[in-house]
Amino acid sequence: MDIAKEIQKIAQQAREASTQIARLSSEVKDRALGMMAEGLVEKKAFLLAENRKDLEQAKKEGLSKAMLDRLALTEVGVKEIAQGLREIALLPDPVGEVVKMWRRPNGLVVGKMRIPLGVIGVIYESRPNVTADAAGLCLKGGNAVILRGGSEAIRSNRAIGNVLQEAMEKAGIHTAAVQVIPHTEREAVEEMLKMEEFIDVIIPRGGEGLIRFVVERSRIPVIKHYKGVCHIFVDATADKAMALEICYNAKVQRPGVCNAMETLLVHQEAAPSLLPPIAEKLQKAGVELRGCARTRRILPNAKEAMEEDWYAEYLDLILAVKVVDDIAEAIDHIGRYGSRHTDAIITSDYANAQRFLREVDSSTVLVNASTRFSDGYQLGLGAEIGISTTKLHAFGPMGVEDLTTTKFIIYGDGQIRTS
Repeated sequence: MDIAKEIQKIAQQAREASTQIARLSSEVKDRALGMMAEGLVEKKAFLLAENRKDLEQAKKEGLSKAMLDRLALTEVGVKEIAQGLREIALLPDPVGEVVKMWRRPNGLVVGKMRIPLGVIGVIYESRPNVTADAAGLCLKGGNAVILRGGSEAIRSNRAIGNVLQEAMEKAGIHTAAVQVIPHTEREAVEEMLKMEEFIDVIIPRGGEGLIRFVVERSRIPVIKHYKGVCHIFVDATADKAMALEICYNAKVQRPGVCNAMETLLVHQEAAPSLLPPIAEKLQKAGVELRGCARTRRILPNAKEAMEEDWYAEYLDLILAVKVVDDIAEAIDHIGRYGSRHTDAIITSDYANAQRFLREVDSSTVLVNASTRFSDGYQLGLGAEIGISTTKLHAFGPMGVEDLTTTKFIIYGDGQIRTS
């Protein structure tokens, strides 16, 4: 069978399975999620062995440190993936929830009920954890899912997919509700993006190049974010110790991910006392600083920041630093150069905190906390299927509820329309 026909068959099977998945009770779905979690833990030796094969191949092909970091599975990582599935099972089931009801003058009672989206296609790079996260979230939300990971993680993704399908079969659930595309050729992605008859939405996860490729070719609606140019603004009233720890965590803890800080903005009144200790701590961790003219007067060892640095998603131990006059300039800078992903303020001024929350048009905005918390698992969603920086129909980390839509339901007692 050629790739085009096989992708069509996978999509058709997913559409058929989606009907059964949409009707499953919460109890059946939650039991299946528990069995999926148990299966991953039981088969962790197999999963880690397959992941090592992917890592060895990726290193030979010269993948970046950021990609290798996302690709790697560990024993702890497998347990965390399994725990994510258990936490999804503990979440309220959104399917069938009536979110609003009102009565019309003619006596009709009108409501809106949550229903699954249907069939979701997920296209992603590295990150084998996405295979389990997406499968779990889609199952809980009553959706079927088609997973197409990158060639660098093909063994890991197929291994995880097989374990999940085994658990689903034991739970009496149609295994076509979770399918991993076995082909690494780009043609598989291109064919998948044509399947508008069977797939309801596409969610790409990966670098900007992948996401733009998907958006340009898809006939299916796409939920996306291109990149994470995340900012932290250190206000004049910021607690110095807090600012030091938050900035270090946001940049250094895991620099190759989309919620890592890429630009640090510092109020001119705080800069002389705050920038030197922040710079010292960051540079000890190997961070290269690129600063504006005012930054370099305080930190002469920083490299000169160019215009392109303010737009950059480095995904590396590099940080752009700018001294700003006030909160208004910080918000304007974020509006001009940001990516609507995640931005934070460190401040003791309540009014400034509230202004930052209101005026920064990003999908996640934090006060006195690291940008690294912009993550579905950290925010209590169990896991996330992706982060949307567009506003239709979700904005920010997407959990189970974001994998549903609503339909109108109407109760009458004989009403007819007369005009």
